[in-house]
Amino acid sequence: MAAARNRRNLRQPLAPPAARAKIAAVARSLTIAALACAALSLLAAGCGGTKSYSLADTRACLEKEEGVRIMNRVDFIADTALGGAMLVDLPSGNRVTISFGLDQDEADRLAGGYRRFRGKNIGIEDVLRPDRNAVLLWQAHPSEEDVSLVTGCLK
Repeated sequence: MAAARNRRNLRQPLAPPAARAKIAAVARSLTIAALACAALSLLAAGCGGTKSYSLADTRACLEKEEGVRIMNRVDFIADTALGGAMLVDLPSGNRVTISFGLDQDEADRLAGGYRRFRGKNIGIEDVLRPDRNAVLLWQAHPSEEDVSLVTGCLK
């Protein structure tokens, strides 16, 4: 008899129909809220995220500029950049080493390396310019034209 009663209890609804409807409505609301949060996260990552610069795209742009010479010979800190690096001679006579990290954290580490190993009499903050995943190290204080030419080609 007890077994029949247990089977019969399992067939009965756990909650009255009105309570089940409330539970279903709450579950739908939570599902919609979770989907909305996921969509906002994806939107923020895709549209509002930071763009990374590329050595190949930047090099291609700089090669089109008249009077610009690009070399692969770089200093030991730039040589550690996982995204690559290049030395750019500009028409003005100034030079800039552009190092590309895989992300901004790596660029911050590269900039930290330049700060750590700078000469005692070098005002590094005047010539060191981190920008997203790229680090620009100028030979001398850059003119606005030089900065515009180089940053316009960061791609």
